[in-house]
Amino acid sequence: MKHTNYKFEDGEWWYYGQADGRRRLKAHQKKNKTRMFIGSKYISKSVPYHQEGRYKTTADVAFAKMAEGLPAKNEGHIYIISNQAWKGWYKIGSAMDALDRLKQFQTSSPLRDYKLEYKIKSKNRLQVEMEVHSRLKEKHERKYEWFKMDKDKAKRYIREAVARDKLRKEIPNETT
Repeated sequence: MKHTNYKFEDGEWWYYGQADGRRRLKAHQKKNKTRMFIGSKYISKSVPYHQEGRYKTTADVAFAKMAEGLPAKNEGHIYIISNQAWKGWYKIGSAMDALDRLKQFQTSSPLRDYKLEYKIKSKNRLQVEMEVHSRLKEKHERKYEWFKMDKDKAKRYIREAVARDKLRKEIPNETT
C-alpha cells in the first residue's frame, strides 16, 4: 500500500498530516505508538480506558487490560463440546480450563444445553488444537471449530495429537 502522506525531502522521510503539517516520519511513528485505536477510530487519551495499541472491539481492550502482567499460558485443555440441538456436530477447541469455557457457552443458550463431552490436558494446547483442526477439516464437514463427525473418532484424533506433542517435547534438540 502506498502512503501518500509520506515524502522523501531534504535527505529524510517526512509525514504530512492534515492538522499538524510536516513532521519527521520517525516522530510520527513514535507518536502513533502511544495512541489507541478501536477499529479504525482514534480514541483520545482522556478516555478512562485508554490503552496504547490497536484493537478490534472494546472487549479486546478489556481483555488486554485483564491480561497485563500475566504470563502467556499455553498449558490447558483440548475439549469437545456438544449441543443436542445440532446432533452429530462437535466443537473441538482449547482453553486454559474446559469447564470455564463450557460456562461461557452456557450463557449464550437459554436452555443451558451445551455439554462437555471430553477434555484432556496438554502442555501445548494451541498447537495441538491447530493440528487436530487441520487433520479433521480434510475428512469432515466443518463450520469454524464445529465438526460433523463421530464423537469417539474426535476423541481419538485429540488423544493422538496430544501423544505426538508429548513425543516432540521428549526428543532433545540436536545441535550440529
